[in-house]
Amino acid sequence: MSYLTSIINAINRRRMKEIDYFRKHPVEVQEKVLRHLLKRAAGTKWGRDHHYSSITNFGEFKARVPLQTYEDIIPFVERIRSGEKDLLWPGEVRWFAKSSGTTGARSKFIPVTGESLEECHYRGGRDVIALYLHMRPDSSVFRGKGLILGGSHKIDNFSNKSLYGDLSAILIENTPFWFNFVRTPSKKVALIDDFEKKLDMIVRLTVNQNVTSLSGVPSWFLVLIRQILERTGKKNLREVWPGLEVFFHGGVSFAPYREHFRQLIGDGGFCYMETYNASEGFFGIQDDFTSPGMLLMLDNGIFYEFIPAAEAGNPGARTLGMGEVGEGVNYAMVISTNGGLWRYIIGDTVMFTSLYPHKFIITGRTKHFLNVFGEEVIVENADRAIEAACNATGAVVNEYTAGPVFSGTETRGSHEWLIEFQKKPADMELFTLKLDEALKEVNSDYEAKRFKDLNLVMPVVRAVPEGTFYRWLKEKNKLGGQNKVPRLSNSREYIEDLYKIAGIQ
Repeated sequence: MSYLTSIINAINRRRMKEIDYFRKHPVEVQEKVLRHLLKRAAGTKWGRDHHYSSITNFGEFKARVPLQTYEDIIPFVERIRSGEKDLLWPGEVRWFAKSSGTTGARSKFIPVTGESLEECHYRGGRDVIALYLHMRPDSSVFRGKGLILGGSHKIDNFSNKSLYGDLSAILIENTPFWFNFVRTPSKKVALIDDFEKKLDMIVRLTVNQNVTSLSGVPSWFLVLIRQILERTGKKNLREVWPGLEVFFHGGVSFAPYREHFRQLIGDGGFCYMETYNASEGFFGIQDDFTSPGMLLMLDNGIFYEFIPAAEAGNPGARTLGMGEVGEGVNYAMVISTNGGLWRYIIGDTVMFTSLYPHKFIITGRTKHFLNVFGEEVIVENADRAIEAACNATGAVVNEYTAGPVFSGTETRGSHEWLIEFQKKPADMELFTLKLDEALKEVNSDYEAKRFKDLNLVMPVVRAVPEGTFYRWLKEKNKLGGQNKVPRLSNSREYIEDLYKIAGIQ
């Protein structure tokens, strides 16, 4: 253990007690968060309109404040961007996190207040370190530097009143100077707008440094790791950086990438730790290396509600608080935050794997699923099925997307999967069979629709050339950061786009 690690561990003891408290008392902690948010925002335009000063409990809050989507708050966001104060949150808001959520969606501009930056995003980052060191007290992570790979970090001006960029840009712009002593690359390199140029700079600058941790989105880190290994001629990253000990990852499911990282990093005590940090807030951190569930962070300025996914999108959908949710149920997440978002439907779906403490996995997006034929396949189902098919056939998948094959006058419907393999299965028919079997196992609706091929026939799996998805994202100017491949869709839009990139007729 380094001297710096021992100091940080001592500082973190109080924080670990606070985390242990909300593990045991989630309802009480969330009630306190709601009271604080309502009190802080009572004097804002939004708070006055919804009579925040007289709300005394969760039930009254739900009755007075309607559920919101981004489209609902656009008029407020535009006014805040032009410099108006005290609309959704007290004071002036200068920073906006640009987020699309998918490759094709229009951009969103999420307000980032001083409170959400410090008390949510930065606190979440500190909590990651606190929990990691708690699980691994003998860590030497601070003997070297953390390699952080963000997105395209251009900062733009809406006007002289406000600025926007992706979340990682905002975090980098506002970090204190001393942070550069423990991270790499430098702020100057991290803020390069051209993602491919930035990757090249990072490779050249870091191969001779002592890197002990990695932080970023798995899909983009694979691109960087392959370039590093190509430049150095090494077989895996542990040969480049012997002190490398942990990858803090988030943004996409890790399941399709697990085998890639095992091969590219090497075995031997290496740790993987998932986090859930979105433009809207820092929501979850894995606190047990042996379990995939993330601990829901309950005291960082976010109040949570959950809509049963089957009811999501319905007018007047009911929401549940922390004391009402159950394990194994798919929920759409609703948040009220110290960034001025109120009963905001974030668009992600989650499932609790345990209660007290409340741990969860991300199951997908409210708009990303396959349900053309009543099969209700979600992203978590798809990821597990891909992983099972790979395990059964020895295949390794880089990226994938799936969509419907619509029924014809003489044909029944099916699913079409476009998959970019790093290692193709020797038997594609076996891979398809195992994919189908795994989907039946994890999704009873899919199994019912596949029964005797009555509604759905065997899926179609097509392999596309390596680099297809990268070229698709580049064409859409979506390289790096939190940009991701949409896994599932009820239309053939993504499949037809990829056909053109891959030259499939």
